[in-house]
Amino acid sequence: MSVHPCEYRYYTPEMKRVFTEENKLQRWLDVEAALARAHAKLGRIPEGAAEEISRKASIRHVKFERVKEVEREINHDVMAMVRVLSEVCEGDAGKYVHLGATSYDIVDTAWALILRDAIGIIERRLVELKDVLLGLAMEHKETVCIGRTHGQHALPFTYGMKFAIWASEVNRHLERLKECARRVIVGKMSGAVGTMAGFGKDGFEIQRLVMEELGIGEVEIANQIAPRDNYAELIFLNALIAATLNRIAKEIRNLQRTEIGEVFEPFGAKQVGSSTMSHKRNPHRSERICGISRVIMSHVFPALENAALLEHERDLTNSSSERIILPESFILLDYILYEIIQILRGLEFNYENIEKNLNLTGGLMMSENVMLNLVKKGMGRQEAHELLRKLSLKCFREKVPFKKAILEHEILGNLVTEEELEEWLNPKNYIGTAVEQVERIVNRLRN
Repeated sequence: MSVHPCEYRYYTPEMKRVFTEENKLQRWLDVEAALARAHAKLGRIPEGAAEEISRKASIRHVKFERVKEVEREINHDVMAMVRVLSEVCEGDAGKYVHLGATSYDIVDTAWALILRDAIGIIERRLVELKDVLLGLAMEHKETVCIGRTHGQHALPFTYGMKFAIWASEVNRHLERLKECARRVIVGKMSGAVGTMAGFGKDGFEIQRLVMEELGIGEVEIANQIAPRDNYAELIFLNALIAATLNRIAKEIRNLQRTEIGEVFEPFGAKQVGSSTMSHKRNPHRSERICGISRVIMSHVFPALENAALLEHERDLTNSSSERIILPESFILLDYILYEIIQILRGLEFNYENIEKNLNLTGGLMMSENVMLNLVKKGMGRQEAHELLRKLSLKCFREKVPFKKAILEHEILGNLVTEEELEEWLNPKNYIGTAVEQVERIVNRLRN
């Protein structure tokens, strides 16, 4: 029976397969086979033994149930795998399994293989998300809306810029992921404290051959385990990506508020928003992304402690937490990446509300443009700012349109014509380089 929502609710099949117990066992066996072949190449074990170990290093032969049975007897998961692999090998090949290695030569090198697959999936999702955002940015590069700062109406903005900013952020995550992967997708074959003593003079060559066989990099130097600062960096990066998805989803949630109603996540024809309030159209997928992102971000603390608090050449405190945070981090992140992509692909816009909200303050959000044009007419910047500040308060309190208040003002009424004011108060005339900025970002990130 499933217990964790990663097993039955918050997952994609592709990422879930990467972190199954069966796949982990297969990756351990892959490392054992590569180690045997490295020994054989150096003449340290018979070539036939290495071939037999490689043939049997598969979950078709090393049955998961049998490994678990042995583990219950000896209370050591890696050694259980070693024993079962040894017992299924014919002839005397079994006696060469795991020769010279320690458990975490196998575990950490297998983690590199698992993380390589997981990072590859996340990278593809990020590329897809970036492309969706760039498409929305171009589609809405001239969709003028109200920009908000401190939750208040600020200046005219465009939806295109909103999407382009997110796309740029996602692109930075892609750059970070490629850089981080170089440090994380590395294995080791250096023994119980890192001295390679179990391999004698062939230590460096054994490690090189194993990693070459597996197609991954080598740890620069290590004690019993691969450096955990690299794992902490990866977990932090996953948390950073989750923070971006949280930000996007929260913006969609806010823009879907009844009082704003500019943007809506997709809502199916038969979808139910509430079990009692039939009218509800809740942004439940965006809310789910925000909630799950909190779990992903919470993984940073144990990952940092794994890097900081391991004693001497290692202890076992990292192992238990990594069995939780590494699968959780990737399975949950992949799931919310998939979700945000689907939300953005089906995003709905209410252009009537966008226009209504743009003009909600009766022109007050154009005060900066009015101020700058008054300066062009000879008024001092500070004087214009103070005058408009007072006038804005009057408009707010007395519900007077900004245009009417300016034209009736004893000073401004003599400086500004109604035609000029119409031009100054048109939000579509005050978006600066927004369109050009979107085009530049799209052109750069698509090339």
